[in-house]
Amino acid sequence: MPITAAASNTRTRAEGRTIRNLQALLRLCHLVSPALPIGAFGYSQALEQAVELGWVRDEGGALAWLDGQTRQAVGTLDLPILLRMHRAWRTGDIAQVRHWTKQLMASRETAELRAEERHLGGALWRVLDGLGIIEARRWFGPSDCAQPESEPALATLFSLAAWHWQIEPEDALCGYLWSWSENQVLAAVKLVPLGQSAGQRLLHQLIAGMPGVVERALTLPDEAIGVGVFAPLLASALHETQYTRLFRS
Repeated sequence: MPITAAASNTRTRAEGRTIRNLQALLRLCHLVSPALPIGAFGYSQALEQAVELGWVRDEGGALAWLDGQTRQAVGTLDLPILLRMHRAWRTGDIAQVRHWTKQLMASRETAELRAEERHLGGALWRVLDGLGIIEARRWFGPSDCAQPESEPALATLFSLAAWHWQIEPEDALCGYLWSWSENQVLAAVKLVPLGQSAGQRLLHQLIAGMPGVVERALTLPDEAIGVGVFAPLLASALHETQYTRLFRS
């Protein structure tokens, strides 16, 4: 049967959506790739101190530590703020971008965690600026970064990239959570230490809980945003004076 103009247009639109979706997926892969030169591999989020203190001794302890942070820190602070930043970039509400950046930085309760956020955010800013994303230079250029409210937090630049590359908010949250989890599992493999198979088991188990963490972050109200775990913050403060260290946090 001959293809009508309407059917042809419908197919073209469907193919266009598929191409755009694949492009966004590939951009997300780029954004969460371990090869992205932002230096996330140099941070353990205080896991190094937890191992030193004997709080994390084995695979089970590593899973409990990372799962707790996933559910009560990353999932209740980083992800809902990332979501709000994504929305703010989409609507051009830069005041809201700055507001949530300041709230995220204020929630990093140790010098190490604040320094980590600045370092990773600044590194991602340089990547995005090098890729020609105008908004990165406009809002986080050298002259602007001198202002405290313009500190380039990682989630700020991650949300900018996600919006710019038309990555859906839910996908962006999943990617951010995956990237954080992968880096921390790699740190656990080195620190506990664990074998590579144990590391894969950890990732497998963490992935099973990620949809629920993301789903909760999508509906979390503003007043519920924050960190609900204390041990990682204490470990982070202690890590600042730990005698021998492999990681910067």
